[in-house]
Amino acid sequence: MRIYIVLLLLSLSLPLNSHAKQMGVDYLAGEYSTSGIRIALQPMEPQQLPLWDLNWHLEASFNRWQQDAGDEHRQVNVLALSPVITRQFAALANRPVFWEFGIGVSLLDERLFAHKNMGSHFQFEDRIGVVLKVSDEHTLSLRYMHYSNAGLASNNPGMDFLSLSYRRGF
Repeated sequence: MRIYIVLLLLSLSLPLNSHAKQMGVDYLAGEYSTSGIRIALQPMEPQQLPLWDLNWHLEASFNRWQQDAGDEHRQVNVLALSPVITRQFAALANRPVFWEFGIGVSLLDERLFAHKNMGSHFQFEDRIGVVLKVSDEHTLSLRYMHYSNAGLASNNPGMDFLSLSYRRGF
């Protein structure tokens, strides 16, 4: 848990590239006593799509997953890139609420994690979530995130996480 607090504090103090539009930090809670932290960067403003009031943006992230299993302590680092589609569906206290959906790609530095053989280092990163825009610069979100290789390897157990996220715009 201490590593997560240190990573969180470091991520919030990092200077951002002048082209970055949002930076966020997520806490991940997963199956088999796994947890993690995810640092995400949105390098572009959301772009409007021509259908159904949808917007999209690109997100790059670094994840560190951790499992505490008795005396055994395992970690996996993950790099991911995902297009994300959003749409406002409600307002809460005059603040917009959005759903989001995305399917991207990710690369794990280990195939074995949480008593699972993930099958390959390459995984898809799937998400569905709800985002509350607290102010022009701050958002909170709750997401379900799934990582799997979609059957491209013989082993495909996948990993599932609930994610609580804070984002800050610049």
